[in-house]
Amino acid sequence: MTEDIVIRRKRLLHRSRYTGMKETDLMLGRFAEKYVHTFDQGELDLYETLLHAGDPSIYAWAVGREETPEEFDTPVMDKLKNFAVFEHDPANLRRDD
Repeated sequence: MTEDIVIRRKRLLHRSRYTGMKETDLMLGRFAEKYVHTFDQGELDLYETLLHAGDPSIYAWAVGREETPEEFDTPVMDKLKNFAVFEHDPANLRRDD
């Protein structure tokens, strides 16, 4: 039985907001709000695999502190890197973020 795509998107959005590391919660939460609703099944698969990599690694790859391993260097990771550099400004977060 396959999970309904709407439920899957909601689950991934929730996981993105509550990863365990505040910096990653904020970045992934905002990223997911912007992109997850447009992702197709393949992109959702890539994003879900990325979430399994762990907070410190995802954050380090997204902000360019570490090189992204080949298995996580995907179009979804490219979107996240672009988002982290050009759209996610921690200095401009609202109180409700």
